[in-house]
Amino acid sequence: MTHFDPEQAAARAWFESLRDRICAAFIAIEREAGSDATFEYLPWDRANPDGTPGGGGVRGVMKGKVFEKVGVNVSTVDGALDGDFAKTIHGADEDPKFFATGISLVAHMANPHVPAVHMNTRFLNTTKRWFGGGADLNPPLPYEQDTQDFHARLKIACDAHGADYYARYSQWADDYFYIPHRKVHRGVGGIFYDHLEGDFDANFAFTRDVGEAFLDIYPQIVRRRMGLAWTAEDRAQMLAWRGRYAEFNLVYDRGTLFGLKTGGNIDAILMSLPPEATWG
Repeated sequence: MTHFDPEQAAARAWFESLRDRICAAFIAIEREAGSDATFEYLPWDRANPDGTPGGGGVRGVMKGKVFEKVGVNVSTVDGALDGDFAKTIHGADEDPKFFATGISLVAHMANPHVPAVHMNTRFLNTTKRWFGGGADLNPPLPYEQDTQDFHARLKIACDAHGADYYARYSQWADDYFYIPHRKVHRGVGGIFYDHLEGDFDANFAFTRDVGEAFLDIYPQIVRRRMGLAWTAEDRAQMLAWRGRYAEFNLVYDRGTLFGLKTGGNIDAILMSLPPEATWG
């Protein structure tokens, strides 16, 4: 894509700026732990089936002392969706042309006491325009304080925009981040929203506040737990839960499917997978 309309340009710029601030915050934590780890960035380009440019993105991954593997990706892509897949995307059944820009983050931690986390926010255009995303906490060894603080911070972001937002979007997260074949939730929840359309300015403001809430609370939780001692049994529990995380992302996650169906960068799409996991 060579041209962005003002809404598309504003959304893209925000997601990229949020990426930069999150990565800086995570690098600062590594420095506090005595690590010189940093993000390695890999730009990638996407071509449409007809050979025309279809946008691209940047895959950012850091492997450190605190963050065993964290990926923070941004992408901005456009083109036309496959006919059958287009029918499953909001507004694309009428016209398969699309535009999408967003940030996607997954952190798998070295210390089992530090919860893994996912955060993603995005802006999509078909015949409709909407924001979606959210954040959820995935602790191998849950602490009620961490769960409460994470939810409380997201609730503040929600309450500023709609009295019913937190109730709706936290329930949506519980419903969405669920592994039917195991009959368990992926973690301790958070918020999830999609197809938030209508007032661009209001919905964009909410999406920015979700990003700010994540950037505020998650580093606090990491610092709270990253120095705790852990056992081999603790790590075994973490690896088992990582396996469930991988199952969800490969079988049920909408973002993974969207990336694969639209010809995205495979390494960027699958950066959400843990560096090590166990099954049975």
